Amino acid sequence: MNLNREDQNCWKMQCFSHVVSTEPNERLDNSCRDNYYPGMAAALDNTADATASPKTFDSPEQEVYLNLWRTYDRLRMIEEELFNRHELSAQQYNALRLLKSAHPGTLPTLAIGRRLISRAPDMTRLLDKLEQRGLLTRERRDDNRRVVEVGITRAGLDLLQELEGPIVECHRRQLGHLDARALQTLTRLLQAARQPHEDAERPSLVDV
Repeated sequence: MNLNREDQNCWKMQCFSHVVSTEPNERLDNSCRDNYYPGMAAALDNTADATASPKTFDSPEQEVYLNLWRTYDRLRMIEEELFNRHELSAQQYNALRLLKSAHPGTLPTLAIGRRLISRAPDMTRLLDKLEQRGLLTRERRDDNRRVVEVGITRAGLDLLQELEGPIVECHRRQLGHLDARALQTLTRLLQAARQPHEDAERPSLVDV
């Protein structure tokens, strides 16, 4: 290609302008964009699609289980907001509800542990904290010193009464977007899902 000096300088300036840009968000080549060769834009789009792999699961059962896990995590956050304000855990609240159902009687420690919605790894520590707050009492049986009977106190009953309204509102926040029919269907499905894994002789609070 034979160019005179003026044409050569013009050509150099055009090439240089394609490489250098003073704008931080400008592309290096302002004239070609993505059309370095026909189909470049489509090729880049296809690459982006390939990197965004579709959601996959090892089995339908895994998909359901992971959805249950995620749902529990989201709903638990709402519950914890309430219980944290009263320095309670969900298990402690559950234990107080069980003791209220037996009031004015008592329940053995082992019976409370069996009927909790979620099993507590350390029942003694759970009850220690509630007793320190004056929410329950414990006493060993005279006829069997290995058995500890647990009863709820007036302070424990008052706390549960204080929580009645907030608990209802908490559950509305968690699941109030579902209508009555959907809630009934969901309850039946959850019961069917866990039924083979339950201990029929030791039902939890929701199965009594």
